[in-house]
Amino acid sequence: MPLLENGRVTEDRWAQAIAGEALPDGAVIVPLERLEEGLARPKAAPLGVAIGPDVDVAVLRPALPRLALVAVNFPSFRDGRAFTQARALREHLSFTGEIRATGTPLPDQYEFLLRCGVTTVQTDRAEDVAVWQQAHDIISIAYQPSVLHERPQGLGLRRFLGK
Repeated sequence: MPLLENGRVTEDRWAQAIAGEALPDGAVIVPLERLEEGLARPKAAPLGVAIGPDVDVAVLRPALPRLALVAVNFPSFRDGRAFTQARALREHLSFTGEIRATGTPLPDQYEFLLRCGVTTVQTDRAEDVAVWQQAHDIISIAYQPSVLHERPQGLGLRRFLGK
């Protein structure tokens, strides 16, 4: 699946670290187990880390100033822990870099991903990119605040009840 940003396909400048091989030059995403190795690279080399859904993002606090990307994983579309991780990175740890959703999120979840702080999506699912764009365009109303700092919209209980 291509990399999506704001509902559109974008170029992926990041390489994935390959187990048992040296880290490539340039922008690289390392698994959490290789974060120390990534941090030892020159500071000019962009660094990202991929974390599993069971990781407490607070463990990344010391490395966040050096990280340009954190990839959160959805092993199943029913597993919402990556939503919490993304929101915690933005709200509690003030991470301003790219948050990438990987794994198997659904297009229907796209706006929720954005509202939690995710900036890019790279899914293992085989949907057409147009489905993701359509989800981005159609779902435009939210009932709760988000990291995007927009004002929630909705009918409100009084209006819903006709009062």
